[in-house]
Amino acid sequence: MTLSKKKADIWSLVTFGGFAIVIVFLIYPLSDVFKYSFVDKETGAFSLSNWREFFSRAYYIKAFVHSMVIALGTTFFAALLGIPLGFFTTRYKIRGTTLLTTLSVLALLSPTFIGAYSWITMLGNNGFLRNLLASIGLKLPPIYGPAGIILADALQYYPFISLMLAGSLMTIDRSLEEASENLGARSLKTFFSVTLPLVLPSLTGGALIVFMMSLSNFGTPAIIGGNYRVLATVAYERFTSEINESPGMASTVSIVLMMCAAVVIVLQTWASSRRKYASMLVNRPVVKKLKGTRSFLAHLLCYFIVGLSMLPLAVIVFYSFRNTNGPVFASGFGLNSYRQIFYDVAKTVINSFVYSFIAVILIAVIGTLIGFVIARKRNLAVKALDPLLMIPYIVPGTVLGIGFIVAFNRQPIYLAGTATIIILTYFIRRLPYSVRSAASILKQIDPALEEAGINLGSSPGRTFRTITLPLMKSGIISGAIMSWVTSMNELSASILLYVGKTMTMPIKIYLSVADGYFGTASAMSTILLVVTGVSMFIVNKYFNRGSDTFIAS
Repeated sequence: MTLSKKKADIWSLVTFGGFAIVIVFLIYPLSDVFKYSFVDKETGAFSLSNWREFFSRAYYIKAFVHSMVIALGTTFFAALLGIPLGFFTTRYKIRGTTLLTTLSVLALLSPTFIGAYSWITMLGNNGFLRNLLASIGLKLPPIYGPAGIILADALQYYPFISLMLAGSLMTIDRSLEEASENLGARSLKTFFSVTLPLVLPSLTGGALIVFMMSLSNFGTPAIIGGNYRVLATVAYERFTSEINESPGMASTVSIVLMMCAAVVIVLQTWASSRRKYASMLVNRPVVKKLKGTRSFLAHLLCYFIVGLSMLPLAVIVFYSFRNTNGPVFASGFGLNSYRQIFYDVAKTVINSFVYSFIAVILIAVIGTLIGFVIARKRNLAVKALDPLLMIPYIVPGTVLGIGFIVAFNRQPIYLAGTATIIILTYFIRRLPYSVRSAASILKQIDPALEEAGINLGSSPGRTFRTITLPLMKSGIISGAIMSWVTSMNELSASILLYVGKTMTMPIKIYLSVADGYFGTASAMSTILLVVTGVSMFIVNKYFNRGSDTFIAS
């Protein structure tokens, strides 16, 4: 009796802590965003003036339409790249499949604004690729605007679709496809009439993530968008213009952004639930070997897609070693840009590592405990907590940043201008990664192991520490590494929260690009890419769970 009560007390405390985190760091900031959208900035009274202004001004309506164009365009082209890559690398023997997957995920995890800046160096007004093509008479359209944003986003986000599709393609029943072919259907018809419906939930899930990421992306449209405003950049601009007054319009734009995300999630859920897509899994697909021209074309397509997505990263690394004279690139190569980083902005580099490391410690500890509760204690409170922890998935970073600066810019919790507010932003945005990683690894661990320890007299806390925790190690570490990588690359929320002394590398890169200091931006971007690549290597080599954890988000 005493043991049961103690057990309930321990995990009840964790559940209570989970609710406290959600309320303080999600509900409270977002409720302020909601509240200010209905407050008249002149009188402070309840008003619909902000909403009337949003729907009556062409500036805001255009931003909404632009956001939809970018998100839908990115999703379409990401699918155009991700579907063939996922299909060919799982159904046919493609040499270097592991390398292709690793490189595509590296492109996925790299900061979005790095790709945008790289395309400017290639296809900007004086880009080297533009000049090269112009010399042979080929004139390209401007890179600034919707085309550039969609290009950069699609080449970054297509792995969400290819990786989720690949996992699904390897688990469908091959006998269904064989039956279609035996009835005379060609391979292409079989793919569209049989294979595609079976993998539709994974395909729409990947497309949903692409849509959400593109919709909430701040860095790419801010750098390469030119005068093409989207909701994320408008929310940032409105907030900075309302810095000394009630952030009414910034809050209104933020709510519209969240509503768009929520509507798309509901539509995807509805589309996936309309039909039954399950199969018996008694006849798994086999990897076939292509020959001759077909093999060459399949290899060419796969390597072209991944190579095109890696091109911006290669350009960044190349330019990081170019000599510079202030904002201008000079002839020759050297380490000038790296020296400038460690002499002039060393504090920025240190901030990025320290903030993300502290955040990840919190994420790993708290995420593991909450993940255990969600996986093992399916009571009413836990069932309510689980969806609440997924709120960061539908809240764009810009919106959360606005919520934090509004909520924690006054007593009782005053954090504005401190490192703490940035660390807490990293923590709450990446906490679901750790929770999901811990919960998924626990599904593979038989609860009987824990029950045996408790039956032998071990307390629940000691049982968790000595039996469950060691078995969860791979999931915890892979989730922590992915949380660290994405925290290191965070821009959309921290750009609103930083002051001079709390600047991080992504912020400095963004500002350097805006000021024309491409050498410094390239060097810091290369450091972030190396950190990302090494982290991916560690996860893939020793834990082999990173990609699954990340993609599930």
